[in-house]
Order: sequence, then structure tokens, then C-alpha cells
Amino acid sequence: MKRGKRYTGLADNVEAGKLYDSAEAISVVKKNATAKFDETVEVHIRTGCDGRHAEQQIRGAVVLPHGTGKKVRVLVFAKGVKADEAQAARADYVGADELVPKIQNDGWLDFDVVVATPDMMGVVGRLGRVLGPKGLMPNPKAGTVTMDVTKAIEDIKAGKIEYRLDKANIVHVPIGKASFSEEQLKDNLDALMGAVVKAKPSSLKGTYIKSCVLTSTMGPGVKMSVNQFSA
Repeated sequence: MKRGKRYTGLADNVEAGKLYDSAEAISVVKKNATAKFDETVEVHIRTGCDGRHAEQQIRGAVVLPHGTGKKVRVLVFAKGVKADEAQAARADYVGADELVPKIQNDGWLDFDVVVATPDMMGVVGRLGRVLGPKGLMPNPKAGTVTMDVTKAIEDIKAGKIEYRLDKANIVHVPIGKASFSEEQLKDNLDALMGAVVKAKPSSLKGTYIKSCVLTSTMGPGVKMSVNQFSA
């Protein structure tokens, strides 16, 4: 793929073949985030897992100490008292069966995270074909299928993010904005990597974390040494 002059110039700031420690990588990525908007800083973790096997699927959630810098819109499927609790906890949208046609037929997707009480999963399950491919299906491992909707909403609003393997066995996660301080990004990166390391499948043989790249929305990737993330 042909790269523009801007990207090529930024790539010169990244030493070819070098594996950076996390602090150095963050410094370089921030330096290269020169777009006219506040770029998102992302981590891409290539694993040795085989997601075709259920026991090697990685999925979980972690609260980033400094959030992601993005306003997160939360939709809660709940009824009765739990719906009232969700409203009180400042969920952006709360509903039940009436939301199914709105999402399924009208294509309404103005939300970033879906939370559901267990009794509502029968309703939410009807939206699997819409929510599933977009990574929006509630999941107990991510804490988004729960009776404690208040805590779920508060955690998400405070910076809770979900991580999971994609089809190529890579985990892609935003850890903040380029406007964050280096210390804030380091705290968020450490929290994420700590959670991913703990999620190592017991059945996995061989290397768990094969490579780890830090990048901003418009900047080149910076490869980090995986040795600093003991797995």
C-alpha cells in the first residue's frame, strides 16, 4: 500500500527493527500524532491463541484508570426496578422488547455498549445477527450481562473497555487519546496488559503474546518488546 509523504515522514521517527519499551513507545506515538484531531491511541496484541477452540478464546473487560477519552453511550435492556436503576445510573437508553424492531428494522445503533439483565437475554438474543458482528452483544465475561446494572453502567462510564480476539487472533484495544499525558497512557496500557496476561488460556502451548504494537489513528505502528509483559 502506497503511503503519503506525511506518513512516511512520521515513520522516520520509528527506528526500524527496534523493540521499544512501553514508555518509549508511548513517547514516539504521541510525537507522531500530528493530525488535526485528537487521535486515538490503540494497542494491537498478536497472540498465539487459536480462537477456533473455545478454551483458547480470550474475552474480558478492564477499567482503564484514566478512561478512553471518549464519551460512551450505554444502552440497557431491563424491566421494572432494574430499568429504574439503569435510568438513575444515567444510562443513555433503557428499554426492552420495544427496542428490537428499532434496532432490527430501523438500523438504530446510536450506542457503544449494551448491558442486559439475565432475564432479558432472550430478547437480546433476537438481535444476535445485528449486534454480534459489531461486537455489541452483552456477555457475562465482560460484565455486561448482570443484575447489578448500576455498577455496570458506572464502570463503563468510568473507562471500562472490553477486549477480545478477532478472527486473526489479535486483540485491538483503545487505551486513550493522544492528548493524554504519557503517564496516563502508561497507566492505561499497564492496566490493559495486566488483564490480558491474566487471561492467558491454561490450555495454550507455546508463546502467548507474540507481538505488541502501539499506534495512533493516523500514525505508524511502534513495536514493543513483549518481554516486559510477562506471560
